[in-house]
Amino acid sequence: MRKFPRKRIRAQIYIYLCHRVLHHCFAHTIDSPPYTTSYSPPPCCPAPWSRVVLHFHARCKGEQYDRIAAIWIAGAEILRTSTAEPTADGIFLNVRKDVTRYSSLFAKSNLDLTMMLENIVNTVHRRLPRYRHSPLLQRDPGSRGVNESPADLIIPISDDGRRGFWFKLEEEKSSFSRKVRIPRNTYRAVLELYVSFHGNDEFWYSNPPTSYITANGLATERGNGAYREVYATIDGQVVGSEVPFPVIFTGGINPLFWEPMVAIGAFNLPSYDIDLTPFLGKVLDGKEHVFGIGVVKGISYWLVNANLHLWLDHESKVVHANPVVHHSPETSIERQEGFRGLDGSFDVDAEQETHITGWVMTSAGNITTTVSQGFSFKNFIKFQHNGSIKTVKQKFKAKKKVKVIDGKGESITRLKVRRRYPLRVVTTTKEFLDGTYRLVTELSHILNEKHVSGCFSKSITNAQNSKGWIDVKGHSVVSGQASTTQNYSYVDGFMCYSRNVAASNGRIVLDNSTFVCEL
Repeated sequence: MRKFPRKRIRAQIYIYLCHRVLHHCFAHTIDSPPYTTSYSPPPCCPAPWSRVVLHFHARCKGEQYDRIAAIWIAGAEILRTSTAEPTADGIFLNVRKDVTRYSSLFAKSNLDLTMMLENIVNTVHRRLPRYRHSPLLQRDPGSRGVNESPADLIIPISDDGRRGFWFKLEEEKSSFSRKVRIPRNTYRAVLELYVSFHGNDEFWYSNPPTSYITANGLATERGNGAYREVYATIDGQVVGSEVPFPVIFTGGINPLFWEPMVAIGAFNLPSYDIDLTPFLGKVLDGKEHVFGIGVVKGISYWLVNANLHLWLDHESKVVHANPVVHHSPETSIERQEGFRGLDGSFDVDAEQETHITGWVMTSAGNITTTVSQGFSFKNFIKFQHNGSIKTVKQKFKAKKKVKVIDGKGESITRLKVRRRYPLRVVTTTKEFLDGTYRLVTELSHILNEKHVSGCFSKSITNAQNSKGWIDVKGHSVVSGQASTTQNYSYVDGFMCYSRNVAASNGRIVLDNSTFVCEL
């Protein structure tokens, strides 16, 4: 992360049409508990809602770090974000996120609404960041499929909230867990993971093996190789995992890339769903079970927590379930390395294939859920010219199929998801006699997802390309130039949308959008 004097941040959270929920100025909050206020749904717009959209607004005038922040309701996370890159004229950000899946929480009264952002204010760091947060509620209940209806109950798998509800993982062997008793009339369960990576693992995808660092006597602790996998467990058994999208915070790689644009996911970090329905036969006994989260090869530090979404059979007090097939081998990981001095190359290849089937006997009959998924991961790092040129190339592809059938073998739900996350970073470093060094960097990364549910499909492509240079002295950027282009497209069976934006040296130079579908 790029270091700056920090200012105050203002936060505001309110309900559209009715009343404000939170408006807060974050002053010196290091080692302090998060800010908490009470939430109740607006009387003028009661549940049920067809859509709930979170509007998050922040502003700060002056310099400060790129900071991680999160919002929880009753301990369940609904947004993870980071602050914008500072400018002399001040910063602001607006984020709108569909939070309909948390409707069962928004419908309740007198819940704790919590926001965490650690900030420093002293004689050097003086400005206060300000935030506001507003759920936008739409009253028409509408119609939804079985996989689109929000859960009846959401149970947080999180910390106690004294320093935020996220768990802080400091090393590979550490994991965190919570005991949970699942209602015995649960017929569907999905675990939603929230993760972010910081400190020595902020750029985990570019970390060389520790052997390279040790052999060259380097001072950095950013090692342990370039593979990370976040996993979830029930009673110690791994039930699912995800390789996270490589979100770049606004001070990352080259801070000038992110003025005024930000990297993909920096304002709305993605969460990851693990379908636990086939495992319900293990947890519907009325007893407490231990749900855990860990990070393969993770080093200091990761912030992780999860929400357990549960759908209940309101016509039954108890449903019966049993896993039928469970083929979930450990991830296959192969590593190759070779280096002489500061020059060398490192390869990591990983693959995983899982197939899980389980049935649940509900008041509506037998429901069998099959989840098949897999991914392939490739990472290549190369150092050249005495370590002054570093190339990082990463490819990640994932696929998931969820099939739900009734007792007659007829299809209830079919879901297919494909994801692709390529990344390329090339950095050349040149040192000057006065202690200044220049970083010349090219970056390209893409988020590509396609969802098919029954007859409906949608696809999203979000691509960014950046190039530029900065001169750095100490922890300050003293000069530089940068440009970033971004191409976003969304297509479904009803509409198309695309937007192309370009920025150069902190100013938008192109911004075109259209709803016309390309032939």
